Amino acid sequence: MSHYDVILSPVITEKATKLTETNQVVFRVALDATKPKIAQAVELLFNVKVTGVNTVRVKGKTKAFRGKPYKRSDIKKAIVTLAEGQQIDITTGL
Repeated sequence: MSHYDVILSPVITEKATKLTETNQVVFRVALDATKPKIAQAVELLFNVKVTGVNTVRVKGKTKAFRGKPYKRSDIKKAIVTLAEGQQIDITTGL
């Protein structure tokens, strides 16, 4: 699995933006990605030092479109804590 397969996209929400004040960045990651793989991928892709990784699995909601039910995909988010003084600008691409 490539590092680009582990980190899918950054999460840009109000809550995720607030976490940047405490040296934390939120990424959407592959469902089978482990914490060590996520930390290694972030360190190599962004050239930063990772001190911790927390993961959250979000189950997909059941919704309805034109009266027909469907299920959204499950996603996994990783909250990556960076070393003091380091940051990632997620508004720019890789």
